[in-house]
Amino acid sequence: MSVSEARVTILGCGSAKPTRTTSPSGQLVELCDKSFLVDCGEGVLLTLQRLGVHTGRLYNIFISHLHGDHCFGLIGLLTTLGMLKRTQPMHIYAHPDLERLLTPLLEYHCNDRLYDIIFHPINPRKHELIYEDRTVSVETVPLKHSVPTCGFLFKETHRIKNADGTFGHETRKRYAYCSDTQYSEKIIPIIEGVCTLYHESTFLQSMAKRCKEVKHSTAADAATIAQKAGAGKLILGHYSARVEDHGLFLQEAKPIFDNTFLAEENLVFEL
Repeated sequence: MSVSEARVTILGCGSAKPTRTTSPSGQLVELCDKSFLVDCGEGVLLTLQRLGVHTGRLYNIFISHLHGDHCFGLIGLLTTLGMLKRTQPMHIYAHPDLERLLTPLLEYHCNDRLYDIIFHPINPRKHELIYEDRTVSVETVPLKHSVPTCGFLFKETHRIKNADGTFGHETRKRYAYCSDTQYSEKIIPIIEGVCTLYHESTFLQSMAKRCKEVKHSTAADAATIAQKAGAGKLILGHYSARVEDHGLFLQEAKPIFDNTFLAEENLVFEL
């Protein structure tokens, strides 16, 4: 992949209950010749292998929250990397409880690994910069869910020389990943104008009561956020197992925000 390319690969697009066609959440974000794993539900490792993704290029994992369908695949991925004799460190950005929960499993199943796992505790309730290198930065996007949850805003940035001789940064591609959340317009100032927005759409409007009870969004909610944020493109996902026809999500969203697409496993979207 060249530096100019930016894309996201869908590794899992279902909610808590896997189905014949959907696995729990996971995405591979690629920017500036770097790969970032976002969420790691069960089945993510298998999908990475089926797609021929070279995990040796993966150094950073971002976990939106600690519900199992977003992190239960981590122990399998990390132990497999140990079995493959990985030596490069792996950085994990997540709620601080993840380190406490995962460490005993790592000590039991992967205590002979040759690589370090470095946990970076984040506060999902704050909008802040959590990762930065010369060309990519990642910020948290506080969300409204039943446990502390955040999305992630990926920015492709490049150093430029200003007319006065000073140096600054030019932001190019921006991708917002908005995981499990109720409808919340508070995120709009953070994600405004993103090239591509992924926003969960667990339910349809006909299931609005259940949606509110479990603090999720409908496809119409996601489309409304995309429209108000002025996003370039919307990707729907995190579908409830109760809805077998994913086309219904698209039918609900497109009248509100036309440039809407369905996440399906193995699909690649240009950002």
